[in-house]
Amino acid sequence: MRVNVSPGDIVRARGREWVALPPPDGDVLALRPLSGNENDVVLLNPDLELTAVEPARFDLPADAARTVQAKAALLSDALRLTLRRGAGPFRSAAHLSFEPRTYQLVPLLMALRLQVPRLLIADDVGIGKTIEAGLILRELMDRGEVDSFSVLCPPHLVDQWLIELKDRFGIDAVPVTSGTATRLERNLPLAQTLFDAFPFTVVSLDYIKAEKRRDGFARACPDFVIVDEAHACVGTHKGKQQRFDLLQGLAKDANRRLIMLTATPHSGDEEAFARLLSLIDEEFASADFDNTRYRERLARHFVQRRRVDLIEGDWDETRSFPKHETTEFSYRLTGPHLDFQESVIDYCLGVVSRAGNQRRDQRLAFWGTLALMRCVGSSPAAALSALRNRASNETERLEPRIYDEDGDDEDAVDLEPGTVFTSDPELLALLDRASGLTTETDPKIDALVSTLKPLIKDGANPVVFCRYLATAEYVKERLRKAFGKLTVEVVTGELTPDERRDRVAEMASEDSQKDTQRILVATDCLSEGINLQQLFDTVVHYDLSWNPTRHQQREGRVDRFGQPAELVRSIMMFSPDSAIDGAVLDVILRKAEEIRKATGVTVPLPEERGAVTDALMASMMLRRGGQQQLALDLRLEDGTRAIETRWRDASENEKKSRARFAQNAMKPGEVAPEWNKVKDLLGSPDDARQFVDRAMSKFGVPLEKKGPVHLAHVHALEPSLKEKLDQRGLTGSVRLATAEPAPSGTSLLTRTHPLTSALAESLLEASLEPESLPDLGIGRVGAWPTPAVTVVTRIALLRLRYKLTIHARKERLLLAEEAALVALQGDKIVASGNAVRDWLSTPATADLADIARKRLTDAAKADLPMMLAGPLADFIRQRAEELVEDHARLRAAAGAASRVSVEPVLPPDVIGLFVLIPDGA
Repeated sequence: MRVNVSPGDIVRARGREWVALPPPDGDVLALRPLSGNENDVVLLNPDLELTAVEPARFDLPADAARTVQAKAALLSDALRLTLRRGAGPFRSAAHLSFEPRTYQLVPLLMALRLQVPRLLIADDVGIGKTIEAGLILRELMDRGEVDSFSVLCPPHLVDQWLIELKDRFGIDAVPVTSGTATRLERNLPLAQTLFDAFPFTVVSLDYIKAEKRRDGFARACPDFVIVDEAHACVGTHKGKQQRFDLLQGLAKDANRRLIMLTATPHSGDEEAFARLLSLIDEEFASADFDNTRYRERLARHFVQRRRVDLIEGDWDETRSFPKHETTEFSYRLTGPHLDFQESVIDYCLGVVSRAGNQRRDQRLAFWGTLALMRCVGSSPAAALSALRNRASNETERLEPRIYDEDGDDEDAVDLEPGTVFTSDPELLALLDRASGLTTETDPKIDALVSTLKPLIKDGANPVVFCRYLATAEYVKERLRKAFGKLTVEVVTGELTPDERRDRVAEMASEDSQKDTQRILVATDCLSEGINLQQLFDTVVHYDLSWNPTRHQQREGRVDRFGQPAELVRSIMMFSPDSAIDGAVLDVILRKAEEIRKATGVTVPLPEERGAVTDALMASMMLRRGGQQQLALDLRLEDGTRAIETRWRDASENEKKSRARFAQNAMKPGEVAPEWNKVKDLLGSPDDARQFVDRAMSKFGVPLEKKGPVHLAHVHALEPSLKEKLDQRGLTGSVRLATAEPAPSGTSLLTRTHPLTSALAESLLEASLEPESLPDLGIGRVGAWPTPAVTVVTRIALLRLRYKLTIHARKERLLLAEEAALVALQGDKIVASGNAVRDWLSTPATADLADIARKRLTDAAKADLPMMLAGPLADFIRQRAEELVEDHARLRAAAGAASRVSVEPVLPPDVIGLFVLIPDGA
């Protein structure tokens, strides 16, 4: 006869005990070994088993091995650290490898308010949008509401997402890109899509947006989607339009959960902003921002916070971010370099004046002038590359490259543009002069070295951002000569995304560190996609970007959540002798900085670039004394006035946007208390460190402290444990950090760290199945004298299980577990939780004689059935009622309509039973 099994029940099958989990369907059982972890779950059909699946109980064995105080405390910590299915309202907490800041929980609460979560998270660069989206995803997964998802992002961010999901949230996803899709689809049945076979995916937007893939993806797409860099999916550019068509198709499914991330949602363009909002709800396309009801509805879906809001507001998040110091460093052009730049600009302005009256010819001449001058101002190497390259087929791509626009081809972001001018003797002469300058003393390089020397002496680790590939290689070689003892590397678009990540990772490796500082030279291929805060603390803008948001993106790689340095510096280099530097500063960067100071955010260039081009050309001509202006004067002056007007409009629009959409609806007090309860139940990072330290000592391999880092010599552990750690990628001596942010080359020791979980699981298994680690001696009963109590006190170490029912549109049954320490004196419970943990952790003052220890533990075991039926059962029922209240409080704060009921599974699992007697008794 088939046994009726529900989640939380204990059954015996295949010769061992298991706990039943919510099954995927009605014909199979999902079972996890009582001493196993989440990865040990098996599915079985009771009708196909050779021996029947039977109900079972988890009783304290009559012959349970005795233990001592230190090992009893270790067992208690091991039990707490192995549990992953939390019973509290934040179900995801046990799966996180970090402690989120309170402000990062706000988008999660907003998502819980919505029946179908659709959010636009528009927090500043470096605040943690990835973390905020991941928290929503992990929480909904652990609530049983999400069983598949896709992250859509630009191709250069795919690897970053894979790492963040794995390291922070314990989620293994697969990349879907032009390079991986064919391999993933190989050998799949015809009826099965890639997204059926792989439920967790990170998908390149540029791969999936193609028309031949877009419709198929819309049909197979999971019902939970995260879209990163969402602002790059709206606009008139062909690639952006394809991305928007893709997202619009996905958004048509009213039940699809959609979380969109961007640091620049508005940028003064209300039409583009409205298109973005229409993906949340088509009614938002009306963009009726002055309508109070419209804004109130939108506020439920839109969160936008500046860093200053978090530091100066109620959140008090000063500790989350370093202080940012921004300076400028000007240098003088001298000798041949100054002569060369002046010769090039004279040549270019001559070409412009001869462009004729055709608008296209004039604009092309302007673009060619600006493109060449950018290269000349960058370095002799970039100038030489541009002069050598021809651009007959690149005229359509020239303007977006000049203005550093985010394009589809991210790998071409640092290529030097070719000249659009016809070859003539004067151009060839310039090429020869550029070639000669590549081997001479360079005043710009000398200025960079002068800038870096005091920083290096002060312990800084800088990133030097260059605009062009040739410049980056040129700067790398010069810096290696100037700083011979330092590690100097370069990352450019010549490397694949994997190679870029590997090169940065190599700089963090133990071999390359050796207490040596490092300098990274990079192009803007690295301004997004790879976080650098663990390795670097200074950003030098060697070349000015013409897109203000590029500066923000560069600095955001270093100045972000998790930066260990207290101070981050950014330095902008320019030459007052350079006509192109002066023009860019006047027309673009100074204006953008004024808006940033007024609004707290960086606004991109206005979409219409013709006025920008005119204004830049006018500024350059004025700096050359005006001799080349001729008939162009009037139109260029019009362009200057037009760009001033557009900057002013952008500033006003951004101010309005910030005032309209500031997220002030939630306060820290609504979020923090419930999260703090979870922290107390699960243990702090310090609790995890103490556990690992004590556990490694019990295995005879204590942690070795080396400055701010701890070394765990896992290679010296016993073979069975070493093999388990090897499977999790831990070999040799593992470098561990015990406080966030973790220094480079280390991993933060948390409850989810592979070392913590492997040790906890092994200790728990050793207590329940002593033959697994027979030499460890982790018993389950014990007695000892202690100054922690004044009367005889019995402590029960319990594993509690609950059935959580989510009463919503679709009712769900979940299994939850908690570890509990309960102290009894006589038949009354006198304490529980951390107070009892302190008693258990107080060292014993003596060792009892075997006969006395046996008498005390036998008496406790004899009374155990009465305690389980009486005070312990009452304790568990009361705890279930508290959980109902906790869930109700959080759902009320989130405005959720659903409710949660909690049913305790009785009796609880008694993992340990210990008797504490007063010292000297």
